[in-house]
Amino acid sequence: MPEGHTIHRLAARHRSLFVGHKVELTSPQGRFASGAALLSGRLLTSTEAHGKHLLHHYDSGSTVHVHLGLYGTVTDGAGLAPEPPVGQVRMRMVGGGHWLDLRGPTDCSVLTPPEVAALRSRLGADPLRSDADPAAALARIGRSSSAVAGLLLDQSLLAGVGLVYASEVLFRAGIGPTRPGRSLSSAVLSSLWTDLCGLMAEGVSRGRIDTVHSAHLPEAMGRAPRVDRHGGEVYVYRRTGQPCLICGTAIARAGLAGRNSYWCPTCQA
Repeated sequence: MPEGHTIHRLAARHRSLFVGHKVELTSPQGRFASGAALLSGRLLTSTEAHGKHLLHHYDSGSTVHVHLGLYGTVTDGAGLAPEPPVGQVRMRMVGGGHWLDLRGPTDCSVLTPPEVAALRSRLGADPLRSDADPAAALARIGRSSSAVAGLLLDQSLLAGVGLVYASEVLFRAGIGPTRPGRSLSSAVLSSLWTDLCGLMAEGVSRGRIDTVHSAHLPEAMGRAPRVDRHGGEVYVYRRTGQPCLICGTAIARAGLAGRNSYWCPTCQA
């Protein structure tokens, strides 16, 4: 599932291509036909991301909400949209000399302003939003007996943080994933938030997740670059059995809260 940096990149991309234009919406697949008919021809006024949720706001006051989930993808281009549509296109947007196709999202629906407000109320602090206030979320984590890795993945606490970022910031802080949240001081929790903000902002800028310090980059260590469909240089994520870049211990993996957890048994003891 795309992490928050990807959704923020999409929001910025769509802002640059479509905001300020009247857009035509269709649903070649048919599953968003009523929503497309409701908003087609309206002015797109703004786009934004909150965690893993993409929001397109229209001059009518309505909002198209998109959650990509595990399988959703978005493509766009200039000029005429491909005909016939390629694959199962849930929503097609055309305007301002560009087109956009959305396929396979978990959700694509039209929300009213109260429904948008309700969505926001369910989401935690987003490290990529300038209006984020993490105080309440960090306080809740600091009182919890649950494993900190699972708490970082709780979207009602920290919106947009996924398995890669959660695994990597815990490694960078030397914190084992199963440690209870209440075992961490407020200063440590604050530093985790600060690190998330920095790493995720870099993810927006670069379009991939990179978490290793300069001393551990391939060129600095004389090692081969990481090859993985997620891209980027990381310390522990999906590196099970490989040597830790710092101490050489084999990276471990185990199930935690229904997800895989990755860590170094030595650096995160």
